[in-house]
Amino acid sequence: MKFITALLTVLVLSVTNSLTAQNKTITATVVNVTSIDGKVGFALYNKANFMKKPLQAKNAKIIEGKSTITFENLPDGEYAIICYHDKNDNNRMDFEPNGMPKEDYGTSNNVMSFGPPQFNDAKFLLTTKNISLDIRF
Repeated sequence: MKFITALLTVLVLSVTNSLTAQNKTITATVVNVTSIDGKVGFALYNKANFMKKPLQAKNAKIIEGKSTITFENLPDGEYAIICYHDKNDNNRMDFEPNGMPKEDYGTSNNVMSFGPPQFNDAKFLLTTKNISLDIRF
């Protein structure tokens, strides 16, 4: 009987810890949006799904050159954010015929290089507390 009680106690504590461990947030703000046209789209990734289907995706209005979202209920781990200014409000990033982006974009850590964003450049660690990031286009 003591074994079953101990086992149930451990199980309840494990489930409780697992649920409370996933309530962290990441708040991302683009701080230099160049116009109020359209919206800013944000996508949250981990290494396995980077630049594929995001873990979470959100859009935000532009207010006084800034756009902010919060990704919620996240477990500890490595993440990266990619965001873009959807100026024409068509829900996708637009490109020139040569492959260059027509719309501004940015990543967490603000590393901009030639070519598409790389996870290792944009990654950050979410551990014991909520995170706030400023992203620049």
